[in-house]
Amino acid sequence: MESIAQNPWAALAYLVAGVCFILALRGLSSPATSQRGNRAGMIGMTIAVVTTLVTHVPRIAPPCPTGAICENYGTPVLDTLTLVELLAAIGIGAAIGIVTARRIAMTAMPQLVAAFHSLVGLAAVLVAGAAFLNPGAFGIASDGVIFLQSRIEMGLGVAIGAITFSGSVIAFLKLNGNMGGKPILLPGRHAINLGVLAAILGLIAYFTQDQSPWIFWTVTALSFAIGFLLIIPIGGADMPVVVSMLNSYSGWAAAAMGFTLHNSAMIITGALVGSSGAILSYIMCRAMNRSFLSVIAGGFGGDAGGGAGGAAAIDRPWKRGSAEDAAFLMSQAEQVIIVPGYGMAVAQAQHVLREMADKLKAHGVRVKYAIHPVAGRMPGHMNVLLAEANVPYDEVFELEDINSEFAQTDVAFVIGANDVTNPAAKTDKSSPIYGMPVLDVEKAKTVLFIKRSMGGVGYAGVDNELFYRDNTMMLLADAKKMVEEIVKSLD
Repeated sequence: MESIAQNPWAALAYLVAGVCFILALRGLSSPATSQRGNRAGMIGMTIAVVTTLVTHVPRIAPPCPTGAICENYGTPVLDTLTLVELLAAIGIGAAIGIVTARRIAMTAMPQLVAAFHSLVGLAAVLVAGAAFLNPGAFGIASDGVIFLQSRIEMGLGVAIGAITFSGSVIAFLKLNGNMGGKPILLPGRHAINLGVLAAILGLIAYFTQDQSPWIFWTVTALSFAIGFLLIIPIGGADMPVVVSMLNSYSGWAAAAMGFTLHNSAMIITGALVGSSGAILSYIMCRAMNRSFLSVIAGGFGGDAGGGAGGAAAIDRPWKRGSAEDAAFLMSQAEQVIIVPGYGMAVAQAQHVLREMADKLKAHGVRVKYAIHPVAGRMPGHMNVLLAEANVPYDEVFELEDINSEFAQTDVAFVIGANDVTNPAAKTDKSSPIYGMPVLDVEKAKTVLFIKRSMGGVGYAGVDNELFYRDNTMMLLADAKKMVEEIVKSLD
C-alpha cells in the first residue's frame, strides 16, 4: 500500500477532490446553482475513488523465472485480482444506485435518504470491526498492540456509525409508514439515554487502556441500542430535523473511519458532511423554535402537550368550494401565494401546479411560492419538487422573506400543507407544534385549502383551526385532480 507521504500526487488529488466537495456544498445552497453543485460533487468523488484505488490497491512483484537471479526482480504491479474485486463491488453498488435513483418517487425521497444514512453508518461499523480484528492490515498496530490514537478513532467511529445506522433505520420506518409518526415515550427515557451514553464514553476511555474484544463489541452493541432509543421518542413532525441530524452523524462517522484508513479524502468529506449537517440542523431547530441540545439528547418532540398531540378533526362548521370557485377567485386576484406541502408531493401535483400558475400569470395575476423550512419530510423537499417542475427560482421564497406579504395578498393557495400553516403554533401552548414559526396564510383575504377530506389531521396529529375560519374555503379532493380542474376552469 502506497502512503500519501510517498506519493505527493495523491495528496494533491485529494486536495482537488476536497475543493470540489466544498464547491458542491456551495452550489447546493441555491436551486439556481444546484446542478452545478451536483456536478462538482460527482467530479470530486470520481477523483477521490480513482486516487484511492491507485494508491491503496496492493502491488505484487511478478513471478521470478526459473533459474534467474530473483533479488529485486521486476517492478511490482497492481494486484489484478484485488482490483477486479473492488471494481466489481463498485459496479454492483453503482448499478443499484442508478436503478434506485431512476425509479424512486419524490414522495419516497426522505426515506431513501434515511436508508442511505443507515448504510454509511453500517459501513463505518464494518470498517471499524475489520480494523479491530486485523489492525496490522491497516497499519495501526505494532506487535498486535493497537496505537492509542487509533483506539480513540476506532471507538468513536464505531459508536457514531452504530448510532447512525440504528437511528436511521427507525427514521426510515417512521417516514415509510411502518411505524407511527407519534412519539413513543419510554418511561425514564432520559435517564436511560444518559446512562447508556455515559457507559459508551466510559468504555471508549477504558478501551484506550485495554483493547480487550469485549470492550469494543460492548461499545458497538450499546451504540446500536442508543440509536434506537434516541429516535423512537421523536415525533413525525420533527422528522426533517432528524434527517439532517443523522446526515451530520454519518459525516462524523466517515471522518473517524478516514483516520483509521489513513485516507484524507474521507476525513475531508466526512468533516464537510458532518459540519454542514450540524449547521443545517441548528438552522432548522431555530425555524421550529426547538432546542438543538434536545435534538442531540433524543428528547426532540417527545414532550408534546397533553391532548393536542392526538387531536381528531374539530366538529365545527366549515365552507366547501369547487374548482370553479377557486379559479374565479384567483383569476380576479392581484397576487396569489402558493404554499406547497407534503400532500402535493404525495399527489405528484407539482407540474400541474406550475401550469396553473402560468395560467394565472396570463390573467395578469402575480404568483409567488412560500416555502416553510420543514415542509415535506426532509430539508428542501418542496424546493426539489418545484425545481423538477421548472418553477422559476425568483418566484420561490422562504418563510422569513414572504411572511409579511400575506396580509397584502388576495388569495393564499395551500396545497397539501397543514402543520406549517397552523395558527395554533402561535396561540395554543398545549399544542405539540407551539412555538414553531408558521406561514401566516390566515392573514390573506381568502385562503383556499386543498385537502383529501376533513377527517384527517396533519403529520403532527394536530387539527388546523384555519379550516373553520370565515375566510377559508376547503377544496376536498386529490391535490392533482383538483388543480387539473382549476386549470380547466381558468381556460
